[in-house]
Amino acid sequence: MPPHGCVDQNVKPVLFEIFGEIWTVQSQLGQGVSASVYRVSSGRATTAAVKEFQADTQGGDYGYHKERSVLEDIQGHKNIVTLYGVFTNHSCMGVATRCLLLELLDVSVSELLVRGSSGTQALCYREALTFLHREGYVHADLKPRNILWSPDDECFKLIDFGLSFKEGNQDVKYIQTDGYRAPEAELQNSLAQAGVEVEGDSGCTVAVDLWSLGIILLEMFSGIKLKDTVRSQEWKDNSAAIVDHIFASNSLVCPAIPVYHLRDLIKSMLLSDPKQRCTAETALLSPFFSIPFAPHIEDLVLLPSPVLRLLNLIDDSHLHNEEEYEDILEDMKEECQKYGSVVSLLIPKENPGKGQVFVEYASSSDSKEAQRLLTGRTFDGKFVVATFYPLSAYKRGYLYQTVQ
Repeated sequence: MPPHGCVDQNVKPVLFEIFGEIWTVQSQLGQGVSASVYRVSSGRATTAAVKEFQADTQGGDYGYHKERSVLEDIQGHKNIVTLYGVFTNHSCMGVATRCLLLELLDVSVSELLVRGSSGTQALCYREALTFLHREGYVHADLKPRNILWSPDDECFKLIDFGLSFKEGNQDVKYIQTDGYRAPEAELQNSLAQAGVEVEGDSGCTVAVDLWSLGIILLEMFSGIKLKDTVRSQEWKDNSAAIVDHIFASNSLVCPAIPVYHLRDLIKSMLLSDPKQRCTAETALLSPFFSIPFAPHIEDLVLLPSPVLRLLNLIDDSHLHNEEEYEDILEDMKEECQKYGSVVSLLIPKENPGKGQVFVEYASSSDSKEAQRLLTGRTFDGKFVVATFYPLSAYKRGYLYQTVQ
């Protein structure tokens, strides 16, 4: 086995030297055909993600240059993953691999679907798609796994631009993932596989992204994966009827949302003719996106933030006895500091938030560990309920009640 820090086909790296500093690999986050993604940490307790492209695969070098150039061109939007820098990793086996140093993100929309969240807050990434299309880019691989939550910025972000291209200049033959692939991309992929050249074909357009987005929204609403559904003959014959059926069967999933707005929006994204499909800009004008969404309790549990909110802990009687109240504050801070660095702790004596414990940690990783260890524990015979709480709302003193 090669020494620590070495990289070959079979050995995962344990160290990266990035800009003269040693970063430790904490875990592997994902692996594709030509690249792997790792969670890394520096000696300054800073965390990030490294996407390492394989040195000996045909698409490794091309994929690196492709994704780097796209990310460098579109940096600055809040709903697109941040590229911190690029570097070459040299192993002691003499292998040099190209790497991207990226912002470390958290839970994906795919995980929210698996856990049964309504996922309404994930809709904010529609703005990233509008921005991308205004810049002339087609993402070409929109799917739940490529939309990740940023605890620091409190929004979802698009990742993985390895298949992206400038509209009118498609340089990738096979695009999109099965289940989220638009009909015209399906046809193009099939013709390319058969070696058929189509004269005058300038490639797919931004419309393929809208198709993927329509499927994602439909999955978020229904809570089920639709891969088999969209491949069926029934879908090809009358997809609109299937969308209607899904909405009729799930009308109580999001009672606060006028479902016909969402249904009509999804239908406009899933038209077979790409020229008739709505654009990202026209989608933003839908009445559906004018609805202010109150955060649902499930979203607060699943979307990490540096702030934890602890429920079912304190009786009203303890809040009005100053001595008992101070003791509780001290005890709670001592307990919560076992899991990470506590920046602040608040227990409101009156509504809103009366009797709830708000704990602000130095990082979302600390709060995640605290949430994992505190949930289900008992204090004075009561089971603790620990949810995440938006940092921006906490900082503003906005202690709203969640929608149950």
